[in-house]
Amino acid sequence: MSEKKTGVLGGFKAFLMRGNVIDLAVAVVIGAAFTNIVNSVVKGVINPVVGAFGTKDLEHYSSCLKGPCVRNAAGEVTEGVSIQWGMVLSASLTFLITAAVVYFLMLLPMKRWQERRAPAETEAKPLTEVELLTEIRDALVAARRDEGPGAVPAQR
Repeated sequence: MSEKKTGVLGGFKAFLMRGNVIDLAVAVVIGAAFTNIVNSVVKGVINPVVGAFGTKDLEHYSSCLKGPCVRNAAGEVTEGVSIQWGMVLSASLTFLITAAVVYFLMLLPMKRWQERRAPAETEAKPLTEVELLTEIRDALVAARRDEGPGAVPAQR
């Protein structure tokens, strides 16, 4: 029984020590910090720009779907049916800003850096059968030429 636990614990340790798990943990931590930056941009820049044309906060945009919507002092709807479409708009803008920042500030520069690092020679096309056979023939001819009439044949 203890041998099975050791195997399970050993497997769990191997799982945790894999590079993918560590990379994923780092990505989650960086993603959480990045979310705070994006939320700050939306609340500090985007919402005030939108507020110049309407309310100061996108999340306050709503429409009354049924009946007159009555709100209490806390801003909650007590009568009627209200659709909070401002929340959806705010979340969509946050997503678009996040996607744009990730693409333009992370993925695009990384792709360009990798393209510069990879030399053009590594992208050689695969040889056809005829080209491969020609190379083998040329190597055999060169080997025979090196042996010559007085040379000792190579051991095979």
